[in-house]
Amino acid sequence: MDIPEGDLDVLAIGETLIDLISTEQAEEGLRHATAFGRYLGGSPANIAVHVSKLGRKAAVVSKTGIGAFGQFLKGELRYHGVSTEYLVMDHRVHTSVIFISRTTGTPEFEAFRSGDFMLSPDEVPEEAISRARVVHASTFALSREPCRSAVGTAFELAHQRGKIVSLDPNYSPVIWPDYQEAQRIVRAMYRYATITKPSLDDAQRLFGSGHSPEAYIQMFHELGPRTVIMTMGKEGTLIAQDDELLGHVPARPVKVVDVTGAGDAFWAGFLVALLDGHSLQRSALFAREVVELKLTTVGPLPSTIDCEQIYARLPETADTDSA
Repeated sequence: MDIPEGDLDVLAIGETLIDLISTEQAEEGLRHATAFGRYLGGSPANIAVHVSKLGRKAAVVSKTGIGAFGQFLKGELRYHGVSTEYLVMDHRVHTSVIFISRTTGTPEFEAFRSGDFMLSPDEVPEEAISRARVVHASTFALSREPCRSAVGTAFELAHQRGKIVSLDPNYSPVIWPDYQEAQRIVRAMYRYATITKPSLDDAQRLFGSGHSPEAYIQMFHELGPRTVIMTMGKEGTLIAQDDELLGHVPARPVKVVDVTGAGDAFWAGFLVALLDGHSLQRSALFAREVVELKLTTVGPLPSTIDCEQIYARLPETADTDSA
């Protein structure tokens, strides 16, 4: 994959919001959660933070309110080294909030959205796209206008400028109940995407159940992205490019204490390794190291992570299973 030039490694567009995560385990869902801790949230924002903790430059293009929650998010982004020069704080909206159950499985969540989806196309600076090497967004951000058009504008500009365009297909019917609309919009956005990282759950929600992982990967390829990285939890990760399955990275047993944000940690690690010039297979191995660190940590990752130490303990040749 050709790596574009730019002084900004990852530009993440979309939701920066408050995650209120239950302080106790709530394996049976939110109805059993009674206390919550406040965290920086939103998949694009989390990826930007992880990229920064891995020693690379990241920025967000997002909209929040100007109140206490918006100020908290801005402070957290800056604390973790993420540029907030493109963060829009608007007095006309409230900062979006999501309540999340702490669990070792798929968390239950309930969203109260206001500011995040009000990002408009004219609030996405062309300068930011020109500076970026990777432009990333999630399906969450596509679920409502005008943020949908803002992401579309960013993706089209990034595609024209030869940037890596990354789309997370984290479709949820809770967030986007109009399935037919979601299908139409996601398919249109994939015209610009270079690379995508669906989980097996994402693929099943987007395309329906009953298909093999390899079939789902082919479905994503047919929508446009050359590179598809499919994470499958305990079943590991599949790597595919140009309709060819390149390998499988097995998952390793770890003591899971918190899965919130694990997918974002994986993707940040993968993108950083890719931008550092590593192969897809080696980038997936690096991402596995990062996500294992996240799965075994309650709350955010450590403030800094030594990439060179991680690279040094990876095998010289990718120890992926051949496809």
